[in-house]
Amino acid sequence: MIGDWLMPLGVLLDVLLGETRRWHPLIGFGRLANHLEARLNRQQPLFFNRLLGILALLLAVTPLVYLAYLLAELPLYGSLFSVLILYFTLGLHSLAAHTRPIATALNAQDLPTARAQLARVVSRDTTTLDETDIAKAAVETVLENGNDAVFATLFWFALAGAPGALAYRLVNTLDAMWGYKTPRFYAFGWAAARLDDALNYPPARLTALTYALFGKTRQALACWRQQAPQWDSPNAGPVMAAGAGALDVQLGGAAVYHGQEEIRPQLGAGSAPVAADIDRALTLINKGVWLWLALHAAMGLWHA
Repeated sequence: MIGDWLMPLGVLLDVLLGETRRWHPLIGFGRLANHLEARLNRQQPLFFNRLLGILALLLAVTPLVYLAYLLAELPLYGSLFSVLILYFTLGLHSLAAHTRPIATALNAQDLPTARAQLARVVSRDTTTLDETDIAKAAVETVLENGNDAVFATLFWFALAGAPGALAYRLVNTLDAMWGYKTPRFYAFGWAAARLDDALNYPPARLTALTYALFGKTRQALACWRQQAPQWDSPNAGPVMAAGAGALDVQLGGAAVYHGQEEIRPQLGAGSAPVAADIDRALTLINKGVWLWLALHAAMGLWHA
């Protein structure tokens, strides 16, 4: 295990300071990714565009991860750098900061504001969503990003330190930017999407188990087993099915992405989500983080 105290410190910084307001490293990385995509995504035949996507991924990720490795190995300052990397890559505080205003707007019956707030965190079309659809979309993004921005980051930090957490978040960011099945990104974003699937496979299942432990456990496990295989994502399926079952809400159904309606399988059980379920989903994540920190500390003591 990487420095037993580094993970709690990184989480504490995220909770106390939140997301940096002026300049965030992942925003800078996003600009680099846009620059590379503009230069390399030339709409070549499928095979060559996949190669160009692999090249872009390597150019974007490899130098930064290698630099993180070198800095994390420095005497004294390496530990401080590792804590800062976890702080910058963890999205626990920002997830709540971006989704709680949606619940606030719904409680005030201010649908235009709720739609606008939701549009900041999802890629689907929010302009025609009603109150139930907004709550559903918000709960879905909380549960899915609970894995992507929180638990998977903690998993790779525990396993491989600062370089592991950074590599995961950079690949995850590239998948969010390039991993669309559109003519522009279908081939170019293939490598980022597949690598993100691979890196998310173990933590997604641990996240699903964590959600199940802090909700309706039997129902969550049953939804995971029965419903997750129907979802097109191998990792979002278990996470969202278990989370929906734990919260006793129904997710999935129709959603519009890039002008096209997608009919997604139903996930979970119980009633349709309401505004309060957004906070319940965030609470599920917070409880899970405490559990993960406790297990991390226990494993550190075991190996001491």
